Amino acid sequence: MPFINLDDLVKSEPIPGFKGRFIHSENITVVSWRIDEGSAFPGHSHPHEQVSFVEEGEFELTIEGETKQLHPGLVAIIPSSTLHSGRALTNCRLIDVFYPVREDFR
Repeated sequence: MPFINLDDLVKSEPIPGFKGRFIHSENITVVSWRIDEGSAFPGHSHPHEQVSFVEEGEFELTIEGETKQLHPGLVAIIPSSTLHSGRALTNCRLIDVFYPVREDFR
């Protein structure tokens, strides 16, 4: 399955306002999010390394107390076990890549 059409994947909403389509390979999980303006996720950490980038809109991300507004072209790298939180300042399209696979998102 080397090619995947995101529109063919089931959308789920694990956090209110965060609608995601999930792709799992042997080693990574990729999530294509559509996030409603004002939606937020609380501070948390997980053992996965995470790379996040905004395709569209503005998203405020806090990593270990440092806050940045993500916009297209700005990438955030979140080391494993690092406290982070965020909220959508506008309606957003965001991509998250996790290593290793997020079994909790299967």
